Amino acid sequence: MISAKVIEDSVIDDKGAMYYGKRIATLEIKFHRFILPEFNTHRVFSRNFSSSRAIPTKKLLEQVRTNPAIPIHWGKNEAGMQANQELEGLALAEAQKQWKFAAIDAADNAERLSNLGAHKQIVNRIIEPFLWVTGIVTSTEWDNWFELRDHPDAQPEIHELARCMRTALNSSLPTKLKFNEWHLPYVKPSERITETSDRMLWQKVSAARCCRVSYLKHDGTAPNIEDDLALFDRLAGAVPLHASPLEHQATPCVSFLDGAESGNFKGWVQYRKIWENELYEKEI
Repeated sequence: MISAKVIEDSVIDDKGAMYYGKRIATLEIKFHRFILPEFNTHRVFSRNFSSSRAIPTKKLLEQVRTNPAIPIHWGKNEAGMQANQELEGLALAEAQKQWKFAAIDAADNAERLSNLGAHKQIVNRIIEPFLWVTGIVTSTEWDNWFELRDHPDAQPEIHELARCMRTALNSSLPTKLKFNEWHLPYVKPSERITETSDRMLWQKVSAARCCRVSYLKHDGTAPNIEDDLALFDRLAGAVPLHASPLEHQATPCVSFLDGAESGNFKGWVQYRKIWENELYEKEI
């Protein structure tokens, strides 16, 4: 089922800021994996998604066999990119049945390949058209996304995703942040009051959880801070650097000297930029 929920929602509340009132929001979203390439064309988004290379084949096979991702609109074939009319009656029922047959067939073929000893990064590709994907997206700029995707001309699945995202954002009340305060997805308010000697502890914890797209670890258990920091070190200490999960944490720009844009954000400084600058300064 397509879904969207706001994980963190913040707005700049310092009248001295050049982007006073600028909002940043992070959403957790779930949708058909077959529209992921279309979603990823929107470059103003920072995003991370569950990877079919990382999830055990057995778990994905169960998903495809019990809850495959199926189209939400069964359009009739016609010229152009949009299907304005939908299949009906026996044709609709047969089309839905054939899609489910294809899902089961793909799962069976993937399982046979797995039994031969092939790695999941190969096996899991066979079943991708029938998978759901869960991800996290952060942005300060949403207008173009909604203009293009919350529109009847968009593919129905991405249209529905955009509608769910708009509803989630419209229902959310952003937290007011001032200079040196942080937008930190997946970090609970009760955690943030903990005393720490690490200046950027919660930014690191947030980045690790954004990488997992969850508060929880992949096995469903709750992590401790050491688990999160170990994952962060594997990301930020890697060569090459795996820095995309560091893009969801942000703090208001202090002045024009900071620049109006940081990465793909406006008015907010990305933690990724701070981390990369610190790495650069260490190297020189």
